[in-house]
Amino acid sequence: MLAGGSDEFGELVGRLGRLTPTLLVCEATGGYERAVVAAVAAAGVPVVVANPRQVRDFARGTGQLAKTDRIDAGLLALFAERVRPTPRPLGDAATQLLDALLTRRRQLLEMLVAEKNRLGYAPRPLHRGIRQHIRWLERRVDDVTAELAAQIEASPVWRAKEDLLRSVPGVGPIVSATLLGELPELGTLSHKQIATLVGVAPLARDSGTLRGKRMVYGGRAPVRTALFLAALCGRRWNPQLKVFYERLIAAGKPKKVALIACARKLLTILNAMVRDGERWALPVPSVQHSC
Repeated sequence: MLAGGSDEFGELVGRLGRLTPTLLVCEATGGYERAVVAAVAAAGVPVVVANPRQVRDFARGTGQLAKTDRIDAGLLALFAERVRPTPRPLGDAATQLLDALLTRRRQLLEMLVAEKNRLGYAPRPLHRGIRQHIRWLERRVDDVTAELAAQIEASPVWRAKEDLLRSVPGVGPIVSATLLGELPELGTLSHKQIATLVGVAPLARDSGTLRGKRMVYGGRAPVRTALFLAALCGRRWNPQLKVFYERLIAAGKPKKVALIACARKLLTILNAMVRDGERWALPVPSVQHSC
């Protein structure tokens, strides 16, 4: 692991330049990989940040159960050679900052929920300090939310996309910011590709004559969560999603399955809107509720 200084990155880029690689693959490490990826991408080397679970599953498939830094490096090289994951363009500085703000907001909300839970069972002498921390966290969430709005307002491209996304009943400022910052592919892929990328496409689990239950997993969890929340609002206030949800429930589908289907349909609608540059066309209710 590199320490993170410019000298180390310069040495890495120099060594890669002499090797003339066609593809560089590294694992996502909670953000520690970002500086390396930025330096390598700036040097013109195609780079992919792989999901660690996918690489570990690949390792098990090859029979490699041991794990050391040297073994991991070899497996990543083999993964790159055999799987050939597709490099995606690295977001610019503004997009990376938006993504970082979204991540920070989620972190603050997680801490806020944890402190509120602690307040329920902590001894009474500790309540004052916990309440003070809760108020501090609430202010920080408000600050980060305001900074998110300011970042989007500062970009004409983001303002235009947000105007399209927010025209859909059920899509509020946090959902639209999440889509802008964490799903830049929106509007560039087919409806099946974008659903698979996010993780709302039902995956088959069949074997022989056995037809297993379709399930969704993987993908980009923050985006999937945002779409699920938007679907919760949309099933009541979005005319198209409301009819779709009620039809699924009438057909005997479980409520959670119906909501996931609504989230997938909403993603399809948003993907087409961004692709075509068109606002929501159906008439909206007089009172709108957003998540």
